[in-house]
Amino acid sequence: MNLECTTHPFGLLIAVGESRIDAAVAIQFKDRMRDLTGGTAGRILLDLSRVDFVDSSGLGAIVAALKQLDADQKLELAGLTPNVAKVFRLTRMDKVFPIHASVAEAAGPHANAS
Repeated sequence: MNLECTTHPFGLLIAVGESRIDAAVAIQFKDRMRDLTGGTAGRILLDLSRVDFVDSSGLGAIVAALKQLDADQKLELAGLTPNVAKVFRLTRMDKVFPIHASVAEAAGPHANAS
């Protein structure tokens, strides 16, 4: 599972470098998220702009990534493609996760800061 992690003034940015989060990669995704988020505090922004497909296993892995966070960590999502956004709406997970149209929107005044 290709996840790219960078630190920014707004928090930790994790960009998914795959087009699918499905049953084939769900466990890898969850484990990799645990590795990347362990020992950090604050805001974690998951960039899903390259993801075109999420099935129930993938959605479950994203929820599991949220549940494995510490109390001082917050998981937010950004850049959902139309298909992925529809899955979040239909399952009402859009009420569970803060969702931003893009990483730049989520970053706010820190959008151009590195």
